[in-house]
Amino acid sequence: MEMEFLEKKDNVLLDRIEIRFRAIHQNEPTPSRDDIRENIAKSLKASKDRVILDSMTSKFGLSQTIGYAKVYKNIEAARKHERKHILIRNRLVEEEKKKEKPEKREKPEKQEKPEIKEKEKKSEKVAKTEKE
Repeated sequence: MEMEFLEKKDNVLLDRIEIRFRAIHQNEPTPSRDDIRENIAKSLKASKDRVILDSMTSKFGLSQTIGYAKVYKNIEAARKHERKHILIRNRLVEEEKKKEKPEKREKPEKQEKPEIKEKEKKSEKVAKTEKE
């Protein structure tokens, strides 16, 4: 995999270097986020933990991936400035698991009404009509 930097910008306020890159992967599958982070870290002589891969896209049929990454001066600056879901994607923070909801109580089963025999139903109908 070949890595080519399209744009490199030094952001002093946020203690990072912002990079737009193109990874050419001829006759190989699309590289994983970790592979690209390692490659960027190696070329900029930084540790992999300081490299945050923000986005990457590849088009069908082309053997290239274009993306945006940030290389921070230290890990604390990355944790301070980056969004939480980006830190989770780059495995710098573990995802918080949601608490399980307590199970709902089951409603007590309704008691079935005793079946009325056909003769009793007819006699009740006759009694109602006679009263009217």
